[in-house]
Amino acid sequence: MVLASMLIANPAPASPGVLYTNSLIAQRADPHIVKHTDGYYYFTATAPEYDRIVMRRATSLQGLATAAETVIWRKHSSGEMGAHIWAPEIHYIDGRWYIYFAAGRTDDVWAIRPYVLETTSANPLTGTWTERGRIALPLNTFSLDATTFVHNGTRYLAWAQNDPAVGSGTNLYLAPMSNPWTISGTPARISVPTYSWETIGHRVNEGPAVIQRNGRVFMAFSASATDANYCVGLLTASASSNLMNPASWSKTSTPVFTSNANTSQYGPGHNSFTVSEDGQSDILVYHDRSYRDISGDPLNDPNRRTRIQKLYWNADGTPNFGIPVPDGATPYRLKSYNYPDRFVRHWEFRARLEANVTNLADSQFRIVTGLAGSGTVSLESTNYPGYYLRHKNYEMWVERSDGSTLFRNDASFYRRAGLADSAAASFESYNFAGRYLRHANNLLYIQPVSTATERADATYYLE
Repeated sequence: MVLASMLIANPAPASPGVLYTNSLIAQRADPHIVKHTDGYYYFTATAPEYDRIVMRRATSLQGLATAAETVIWRKHSSGEMGAHIWAPEIHYIDGRWYIYFAAGRTDDVWAIRPYVLETTSANPLTGTWTERGRIALPLNTFSLDATTFVHNGTRYLAWAQNDPAVGSGTNLYLAPMSNPWTISGTPARISVPTYSWETIGHRVNEGPAVIQRNGRVFMAFSASATDANYCVGLLTASASSNLMNPASWSKTSTPVFTSNANTSQYGPGHNSFTVSEDGQSDILVYHDRSYRDISGDPLNDPNRRTRIQKLYWNADGTPNFGIPVPDGATPYRLKSYNYPDRFVRHWEFRARLEANVTNLADSQFRIVTGLAGSGTVSLESTNYPGYYLRHKNYEMWVERSDGSTLFRNDASFYRRAGLADSAAASFESYNFAGRYLRHANNLLYIQPVSTATERADATYYLE
């Protein structure tokens, strides 16, 4: 016998669902997006020709896909800043815009160092940019991917650099700043590539990106060669710690974001973080490719493209990157109305309700045009594309579509306003009218609903 759940009224989630379409921008790697107080998102990234810095702006993240692109700076014809224009980032500091980027020399394209541009214009796409020059670092070696953030009133610069005394490859460094183009004091080396996943092809820690939440400072970084082995790791420090003490930082023993053959996403990395239009969700910005095998040097392959998806947070306050989601519409999680710590997920392909789903993609579903048509929707698994939530003997399972009429009907629903909260959603079976997607005893069924408890069990917030 299926037992009823408790009726617990709960407010809408603090982080409602967001919907984007991937990929966002073709042939743009190392993407950086910032949401400014003027209501615009500003975007910059590496162009595959490595010869210029481009920018776009739009009032929505999706709008960046079609926004006009402006070249705000071109490489020098000789000398420094003359080659390998890489990984620009845009930051608004003390009423001015700054771009941090890396560049080589025309006479030595691998003499790559970090540089800074500045403009006082309110709109950086139309401003005149002043070259503040190279960021002076104690070691005059290969260095790149500078980023900046403020913690406890101190502005820091984080970057990647080679130290011959450590060995080949790049490590991550941190230093306080005296102004937006000058560091002060002795840099701290906070990460060295030592794990196997950091050393495939090359020994790489690069592309630091900082997000501060839940009493901690999180620094994502990218590792290994820029092919399908490229991936993201994570450093964490307590917000009350001394960030300049390398012992304050701990590194994940495994990567937090990697290639995924099921979703056809390869080499995800060099990320940044922004926020959704409503300011309530964190958004992961990154590049990857849609294919695994590359002919020749991956640096000469132009097809890294910019992608975005929601960043989720585990119950312990740590970020959950999940997997690089399939191209097309980004997925949602279905959060229980009356058990707000629980989400619909699949476990051994049986659909159930569960808390703290750290294997995030098990609880992510794309709401797509219904397989049965007629104004219906279907819920497609994120980590098993082509698999859908379908009922079988009134039980909900995640199964691959076999193309049959029965499957299409079993996997199709009418999306309704939430039966317990119209701001939420409920899903009525296409071929069994009056039966709704409902949880009971932490398993998912389609069942008739009539009581307040049953309506609550059949109501989900999209997150």
